[in-house]
Amino acid sequence: MRKIVLDTETTGLDFRTGDRVIEIGCVELRGRQLTGQRFHAYLNPEREIDPGAIAIHGLTNEFLADKPKFSEIAGDFMEFVRGAELVIHNAAFDVGFLNNELGLLKQGNIDQLCSEVIDTLRMARDMRPGKKNNLNALCSEFGVDNSGRQLHGALLDAELLAEVYLAMTRGQNSLEIEFDSPAVDYSAGGTRQRPPLVVLRASDAELADHNRVLGEIAKDSKGKCLWRDLTGAAAA
Repeated sequence: MRKIVLDTETTGLDFRTGDRVIEIGCVELRGRQLTGQRFHAYLNPEREIDPGAIAIHGLTNEFLADKPKFSEIAGDFMEFVRGAELVIHNAAFDVGFLNNELGLLKQGNIDQLCSEVIDTLRMARDMRPGKKNNLNALCSEFGVDNSGRQLHGALLDAELLAEVYLAMTRGQNSLEIEFDSPAVDYSAGGTRQRPPLVVLRASDAELADHNRVLGEIAKDSKGKCLWRDLTGAAAA
C-alpha cells in the first residue's frame, strides 16, 4: 500500500552526456491518502546547468553552489523510497537519471530498491489517446489546482502528480474480502442453517465522505452521476 510519488529536476536532458540531478521531490501515499511524509533536496551537480533547463525550472548554478552533492543525501533518499511503489510521470526519464546517480556511487538501481515503478504518462496515454498528457494538461482534466506552478519544481510537481494519480485511479481501490464467517450447513435431509446477518451501518463521517465522492464523480462526468440519480430516486 505504500507509494512514493517522485519527480526530479536536472541540468539537462541526457545523463549519458553528463547531465545530473539537481532536485528530488517525493511525497508518500498510504491507503490512497497523503501522509505528510516527504523527501526533498536541492543538489550541487558539480557542472554547469543548460540555459534551456534553467528556463524550465529556474534553478541556477549560483543557487545550487552551496547545496549538498547527491552522494551526501543518497542514503536518506534510498531509505525513504526503499520497498515502495514509485509513481512517476514519464518514468523512463527520472529513473534513468536516478540510476545514473546511484550507479556513480555503486549503489545498484531503482529496480533493486523499489517494488514497482508506475508511469502516469503511460497511464494517461492509455486513458486519453491523442491528447496532451503533460502535468498541466492532466491537472486541468482532473480538476487539480496548479495555479501556483509557474515553473517546474520537483516537490511541487510530485504533490500535484499525487493528486492527479489519485483522480486517475479513482474507483480502482483493491477490495480485501475475508471469508471468516461460519460455513452454511447443508446437512442431508435437513434445513439450511446459516448464521444471523450482521448489518453494518455507515457512520456520519462515512456518509459525508460518500457524498463528497459522488460530488466529485458528478463534476468529472458533467452531472451524469448514476449513483446520485439512483439515490435521489430512492429518496423520492
